[in-house]
Amino acid sequence: MYTLIKNLEIWINKRFPLDKLWKEHMSQYYAPKNFNFWYYFGSLALLVFGIQILSGIWLAMFYNPSSLEAFDSVEYIMRDVKYGWLIRYIHSTGASFFFVVLYFHVFRGLLYGSYKKPRELLWIIGVLLFLCLMAECFFGYLLPWGNMSFWGAQVITSLFGAIPVVGGPLVEWIRGDYAVSGVTLNRFFSIHVSAMPIVFIVLIATHLIALHEVGSGNPDGIEIKENKNEQGIPLDGIPMHPYYTVKDLFGVSVFLTAFFSVVFFKPDFFSLFLEGPNFTPADQLATPEHIAPVWYMTPYYAILRAIPNKLAGIVAMGASIAILFTLPWLDRSPVKSMRYKGILSKISLFIFIISFFILGYLGMEPPSATKTLLAQICSFIYFAFFLLMPIYSSIEKCKTVPNRVK
Repeated sequence: MYTLIKNLEIWINKRFPLDKLWKEHMSQYYAPKNFNFWYYFGSLALLVFGIQILSGIWLAMFYNPSSLEAFDSVEYIMRDVKYGWLIRYIHSTGASFFFVVLYFHVFRGLLYGSYKKPRELLWIIGVLLFLCLMAECFFGYLLPWGNMSFWGAQVITSLFGAIPVVGGPLVEWIRGDYAVSGVTLNRFFSIHVSAMPIVFIVLIATHLIALHEVGSGNPDGIEIKENKNEQGIPLDGIPMHPYYTVKDLFGVSVFLTAFFSVVFFKPDFFSLFLEGPNFTPADQLATPEHIAPVWYMTPYYAILRAIPNKLAGIVAMGASIAILFTLPWLDRSPVKSMRYKGILSKISLFIFIISFFILGYLGMEPPSATKTLLAQICSFIYFAFFLLMPIYSSIEKCKTVPNRVK
């Protein structure tokens, strides 16, 4: 058996660079030896993507993208298909956990300067992945054809109507109809299960290739490739496999424990993951009391609502994501990691995170004069964090970065 496996390995390697890929990206890829808790979330994002693909394929086997049968097909999956309820809850919980993992991943990038030279392109691809995930979740949100899904899609697509000249035709083109209908549902289903996963796979592969080309960052912000031994091996690096694969397995076990705790015991997660109105069929004559997107999009929705002018609100919401692309050139600090940056950067990041959480909360709440004012203040803080970064990052006093990883 050993000889057979060895011969098969030799046969494959003569026709496909299996060993070469394994060595370049795992066993002989040297990562910094000081990875900490924040470096779990990249591999966890890949895990959740796999969970979503597998559960999504299974759900698509039983789902019917028809305005007459979509809601009933979801009920059929939940009640009559063996373990259908489990797969459905895995998929709905996975969507929220994907954003949880991704937000932690982005926070680590902000914390340790993972966007700075030479990782600018790596960061840009990551932001594209973030946009992709938002689009994928938006298309998938309509598919249960619940009342909140229906009215959420109606409200979000109508926002594009505020664009001068092309707004009306653009809304009609997105919906495929004058209003959200079965045509919209079929269109969103096709994009959700075919087009977007392909884009995701391409971007993830590009992201990993770019990462392994420039090398992983680390909490100290030191480039380990600058200190190598006679064999060209980084002095402060260790092989990705087996050291970090074992480390990630521990992270995966903790993550899956939390993940399945939600799946089995609280799949709606206090109406954050699955809203109450979505358990009733779509009804164009019955508007939910309060229409709001799912929790992971509410910070941007709060920015949209904070501005009275509809078009200006849309521009601000788009800018709140687009500004992430410029981050590598906004940060003028001579150091990468927050460990060595000055007090201004640390205070700015702390206030930014707090304002982001407040925006997320306000986006879920019905609007009022007080909440709108608070959303405007937090929106100002959100943009000030980025727009003032060239100033406070260049004038503050930073600590000296050591030559070697601690």
